[in-house]
Amino acid sequence: MVSDKFNIRKQNESMLLKKIIDEQNISRADLSKLTGLNKASVSTITKDLIENNFVFEIGTGNSSSVGGRKPVLLEFNPKVATVIAIDVGINYIYGIHSYLNGEEISWFEETDITISKENVLNLINKAIEVLTKKTDLEVVSLAIGVHGVVNNNDIYFTPYYDLTDLNLIEELTKLYDYPIFIENEANLVALGAYCFGLEAHSLVGLSIHSGIGAGIVNDGLLQKGQYGEAGEVGHTILFPGGEKCPCGNLGCFEQYASTEILFNKIKGILNLNYINSLLVKKEYYNNNKEVVKTLEENAYLLSIGINNISSFLNPQTIIINSPIYNIIPELIDQVKSNLSGQFSNKINIKPSALGKKSIVYGGVALASQNFLNINKLKFI
Repeated sequence: MVSDKFNIRKQNESMLLKKIIDEQNISRADLSKLTGLNKASVSTITKDLIENNFVFEIGTGNSSSVGGRKPVLLEFNPKVATVIAIDVGINYIYGIHSYLNGEEISWFEETDITISKENVLNLINKAIEVLTKKTDLEVVSLAIGVHGVVNNNDIYFTPYYDLTDLNLIEELTKLYDYPIFIENEANLVALGAYCFGLEAHSLVGLSIHSGIGAGIVNDGLLQKGQYGEAGEVGHTILFPGGEKCPCGNLGCFEQYASTEILFNKIKGILNLNYINSLLVKKEYYNNNKEVVKTLEENAYLLSIGINNISSFLNPQTIIINSPIYNIIPELIDQVKSNLSGQFSNKINIKPSALGKKSIVYGGVALASQNFLNINKLKFI
């Protein structure tokens, strides 16, 4: 019974805190009306939140139409704690140390590297050390995005680097005493888009890098499937009997439309050993006809995948997180022009507003919502 009462109190506390975050400036009386909790409970819980620095009193609002004392307004304090989020890419690592609302304290970036089982732990430790070395702010959680299938913090399948079956969570919990979460990068793209300003309750975050993954958010909650494999759209079949994929299938979507495949084609056109998105952008706007044609073909293939996603998920919005589509917005228009079917022509398709930081901001969202014990967390 004591445990039940404690859980109810924590649930009520989380409910009140979410309303304070959502409404930004709100009185105790309005909190009582919105949550259905009586004024005494609201007063007791907000008193604790204020004493623990989760909430500030910020001044007075307008009195009611019948007069009386002006209400004291409450505001969430995002600087009560900090989180760290890290994106472990195939050939890069990005990291952010931020307050709970995503306000950046420091940034870490290392590119043109090879990530492996042998060095990933050292690289993560290096990122954390650099991110936190100039501050003594309290870190309450760490979230890590991995480009592969993750279920309950376990890494099961990473087709383009060798992290499969690496017990990363066990190694990290030996070193850090705060909660740690490992999640699929596409899931974090979707969660970050939902949490940080996108006006959509049902969305798909399409993450296009070495592979293609889809994070699915419905009414603010990640949909991960029974084994964490929901959204593995890169392994749907685009061309039966086609190119072999590391998953074991032939003709997978990502073997034709991923950024890595696209870059390999353009390297051949330009006769170069290395390219990046900025070089591709330059060739596109210089109207290199072969590069333009290759990009338009990629947009066409991507539109087929998006049509399929739209047919079975019917999201309000699809976010495309790609180093190419983020910097050449005309390609989004090209994708849209290829979508004319009944199930896809109403979908709002847009590039990620968070760009290359999409995955780390999803990590911030995951870490913050777990620390605050708030699902459907949204910062506007």
